[in-house]
Amino acid sequence: MLIRFKKSFEKIAMGLLSFMPECKDVKKLQDIILEYENNDTWHLFLWKEEDILGTIGVRTEGNTAYIQHVSVNPSHRNMGIGKQMIQSVCHQLGKEYDVRADRVTEQFFEKCEAESPSSPV
Repeated sequence: MLIRFKKSFEKIAMGLLSFMPECKDVKKLQDIILEYENNDTWHLFLWKEEDILGTIGVRTEGNTAYIQHVSVNPSHRNMGIGKQMIQSVCHQLGKEYDVRADRVTEQFFEKCEAESPSSPV
């Protein structure tokens, strides 16, 4: 289930984002979290089952929502969590926005679409 980021989840979100290759630097992680907290066009969601297992970030521009960060706890990868997060974001935002991937998440986004030919992501 997707839940919205809040300040109390900051360390968990930073830990999950740190699994992304471009987010290894602590200062960069802090800047990303700060952007999600302060920029009304950046939205961070966490994937919660029993524990928080993943995070997905979205940036809106006009009527387009760009998925810009997707990260899943390594011990829970290859279980479809990333795909579920993308589908949930598309479901939640798809009525208001054209949901697309940004350059960094494009390959993963396309893979998720290819795995679900009968139901659009």
